[in-house]
Amino acid sequence: MSAPSATPSAAAPHTHEPGADPRRWLALGALVASTLVLSFDMTILNVALPSMAGQIHAGTGDLQWIVDSYTVVFAAAMLPAGLLGDRFGRRRMLVAGLVVFLAGSMIGTLAHSPGPVIAARTVMGLGGAFVMPLALSVIPSLFGPADRPKAVAITSTSMALGMPLGPIIGGALLEHFWWGSVFLINIPLVAISIVACVLLLPETRDPAAPRVDPVGTVCAAAGLGALVYGIIEAPDRGWADPLVLGSLLGSVLLIAALVLRERGVSRPMLDLSLLRQRGFLWNAVAATLVSFILTGLLFVLPSYLQTVLGYDAFGTGLRLLPMMGGLMVAARLSAGLVRRFGPRPVIATGLLLLAAAAFLGATTGSGDGYGACATWQPIAGLGFGLAIVPSMDGALGALPRDRAGSGSGLLQTLRQTGSAVGVAILGSVLASGYRDRLGSTRLTGAAAHTARDSVVGAHQVAAKLGDRALAAAADRAYVHGMDLAIVVCGAAALAAAALVAVFLPDTRTPAAPGKASGKAAGNASGRASGQATAPDVRQDVPQGAPVPMAPGATDARQ
Repeated sequence: MSAPSATPSAAAPHTHEPGADPRRWLALGALVASTLVLSFDMTILNVALPSMAGQIHAGTGDLQWIVDSYTVVFAAAMLPAGLLGDRFGRRRMLVAGLVVFLAGSMIGTLAHSPGPVIAARTVMGLGGAFVMPLALSVIPSLFGPADRPKAVAITSTSMALGMPLGPIIGGALLEHFWWGSVFLINIPLVAISIVACVLLLPETRDPAAPRVDPVGTVCAAAGLGALVYGIIEAPDRGWADPLVLGSLLGSVLLIAALVLRERGVSRPMLDLSLLRQRGFLWNAVAATLVSFILTGLLFVLPSYLQTVLGYDAFGTGLRLLPMMGGLMVAARLSAGLVRRFGPRPVIATGLLLLAAAAFLGATTGSGDGYGACATWQPIAGLGFGLAIVPSMDGALGALPRDRAGSGSGLLQTLRQTGSAVGVAILGSVLASGYRDRLGSTRLTGAAAHTARDSVVGAHQVAAKLGDRALAAAADRAYVHGMDLAIVVCGAAALAAAALVAVFLPDTRTPAAPGKASGKAAGNASGRASGQATAPDVRQDVPQGAPVPMAPGATDARQ
């Protein structure tokens, strides 16, 4: 008789040897296709931002919201998305998320002003909120400790692959079509992902998952939205503005209400008990700060390459490849380094490399060409890859199997919150530095407002007035603001490295003499959290699949 999904049972030791169940690697292919769509969309949009600024008259604040409307909804909706997947089927909810993402992409192709684009990105964020955590939550169900690091590395590499593909393909599209083509390209990609998930991915669920809390979901979305709004509006209105202060205070109250509400239920949507496990907590902190830095850099760099240095969109995509290449190389190397040295030194080293690259990048001057930018990008990519893969695997390994969806939803919520806050903070630092340095006092009226709103706007005003001095001043001001933002990235990376070095458990497991302890390395992330390896035998299984039994074990259902 086939076992219901997520029914606790004793099982054989969870060691999937290569070739034992090849279908799980086909299923991983469906997950890769799904996550590739999201990573592709993230970087293709960043390359399009300077074009959108000119064609739909979007200022810096509009561009921040085009990015953050996605990430705010993404972060807030992932918690209920993980629970809905646990309860009603992860494959079903993942496919539903892809359909919603497809609908948002279609809306984006028809938009002609910042408002509809922000609305389209909001819909896409809702769809993406179902895709990412559910794709990751299936990995512990399909792979044991021996194979899970490899599966996480493949998934992370696929996301890294989507990052350089996005700028290149996006740049090529923008050379020949209107900016909305960066949304149109999502349609065939999502269609392929839907077919792959339906045909290849087994259904898993946890019928005992807690119900979705609508009030908690609203508190999460409103609290994060208010926080991002206050940070984005502060450079223009001032930090003492009542609206800014009210937004920030409201965010604190809403998030506090969410935490208090979730602490009062036995199976919460926001499972804060996971944060008591050192392995999960500090791996999640590292992954969140890396997301903060990566998303922020990808927000500030394209405008520098396109507007200040004068490259077209396709050339901008090509010139982001050194960072993406470093990320992909590190993603491939990280698993072997973790097996040899343990995750703590690998993650800390990655963060230190990231800090070094950021501080080097912050020395960029207005007269520097692309060579200076190309020098530190590969170092940053190596740092990203060395930090993100081990931290994600360690956090996923700490999750109890019966809460894989909600737990990975919490992890992704933290990461996406880091991304949203990263764009908000770094974009605001950039905007403040740009406006303070621009000094466009000789301009009046609409021209002054446009020039101060963004470097793209300043170049438009300069072209209209034939004022080359204004364009040069705007370039210098943008580089100044960008350097300040990159300094913040370096400081965040240093802080994360210190936290990881001090608090992340050292999970190195010595191998027996003459033997490679692959399984011990795979189990490291579970022991990092202080959690026994018992969750490995209480796994969610594909519907219709027999539950393997260990010798002498009894079935909990008997």
